[in-house]
Amino acid sequence: MSEPARTVEAQPVDVRVGSTANALQAISAAERSLGAGPVQWLALVVVGCAAIIADQLTKQVVGRTLAVGESVELAGPFRIHHVENSGIAFGLFASRTTIVIGVTAVAVALMLWYFARSGKRHPALPVGLGLVLGGSIANLVDRVRLGRVTDFLDLDAWPAFNLADTFIVVGVAVLFGTLVLADRSDRMHGSRDGDASLQRR
Repeated sequence: MSEPARTVEAQPVDVRVGSTANALQAISAAERSLGAGPVQWLALVVVGCAAIIADQLTKQVVGRTLAVGESVELAGPFRIHHVENSGIAFGLFASRTTIVIGVTAVAVALMLWYFARSGKRHPALPVGLGLVLGGSIANLVDRVRLGRVTDFLDLDAWPAFNLADTFIVVGVAVLFGTLVLADRSDRMHGSRDGDASLQRR
C-alpha cells in the first residue's frame, strides 16, 4: 500500500541586507527602511533654511551697498562685483527665466521625493541635499519675485556667482561623496551577510 504524497510547504524567503548592532540577528529587507524619518527631515529643513537666509542676507547687503556694475577689490583676482542675471548658476541660460523657474521647481520636487525614500541612506545626506535645496530655492525665490538673481562673488576667470550657487556646488559634492560611500557600505554588508550564511551552512 503506497503512502499518501506529502505536501511540502513553501518556506518564506528571508532576504537579509544587514544585521543588528550585535551582528547576531539578521535584519530583513522589509525591516530596514531607508525612508527619511523626523530626524532627517529636521536636519534637511535646518540646513536648507540656513542656506536660504545666508544667501538672501548677503544679497540684501550687496544690493544696498553697491550699485549694479559697481565692484570692490578684495584680494588677488577675487572681488565683490554687483551684477544681475536671469540664468541659473554662474549666469548660464540667461534670458530664459520661465524655463529656468520650471526646471528648478521640477528639480526641487524630485530631490524631495528622493529624500523621502532614501533620507536614512547616509548621515550626511540631509546636509548635502539641504545645501542643494536651500541654494536652489533661494535663487528660485529671486527669479519668481524679481525675474533675476543678484551675483556678487567674482573671480577674473569665472562668471560672477552668489552664495546660493556655492551651496549648490558644495551640496552636490557632498551628495556625490555620500552616495559613493553608501554604495560601498551596501556592498560590504552584502558580502558579509553572504559569508555568514555560507558559514552557517
